Amino acid sequence: MTTTMLKVTGLKVAYGGIQAVKGVDFEVRQGELVSLIGANGAGKTTTLKAVTGTQPMAAGSIEFLGRAVKGQGPWDLVKQGLVMVPEGRGVFTRMTIVENLQMGAFVRNDDEIEADVDKVFEIFPRLKERAAQLAGTMSGGEQQMLAMGRALMARPKVLLLDEPSMGLSPIMVDKIFEVVADIHSRGTTILLVEQNASRALGLADRGYVMESGEVTMTGEAKSLLADPKVRAAYLGE
Repeated sequence: MTTTMLKVTGLKVAYGGIQAVKGVDFEVRQGELVSLIGANGAGKTTTLKAVTGTQPMAAGSIEFLGRAVKGQGPWDLVKQGLVMVPEGRGVFTRMTIVENLQMGAFVRNDDEIEADVDKVFEIFPRLKERAAQLAGTMSGGEQQMLAMGRALMARPKVLLLDEPSMGLSPIMVDKIFEVVADIHSRGTTILLVEQNASRALGLADRGYVMESGEVTMTGEAKSLLADPKVRAAYLGE
């Protein structure tokens, strides 16, 4: 039986009097790549913030590895293996690439950190070429690679990716999705939040469609990609 890694039930999140997330349910099972798609403002990022403990829940429950996350901070969740690459990347601009990667392992206390830096460089050869470069001098796509590499340094059991392709050139978008597929193929369970429905569902095992704070459709990714409603709303058909 496949283990459920992350389970969200009846999640509601409000900003003041505005309810941004209105009772969302979804789950991510071990080894899956699950896509949460939806237009800008649908509530996807707010959902991730609640999952990672950076935004309070108004109602509902979130379980990671069978334990409720309520009352735990992002630090605690990262140590347990729930790691997010935030929208906008958030790299340490005045640190080098290597220093950024080492920061990703800040919660660890073992002797394999340098070996894991080498593994990240295997996935992202461009980062290896520029290991001593300051992160703030890199392109947006390179910073996205670095943010993903930094997250991998925490050895995630579930990796949350929030809009990794946003604002990137078409060539760099291709590269980022190639890397997401590569990371998944190496055994990492992934929840991918994306506006680019076609690319996200093309990689995923299963998908959830979010509109106005609610999950309106769910199913196998291939089925969603072929659904006329999804194609009309997100693929311009």
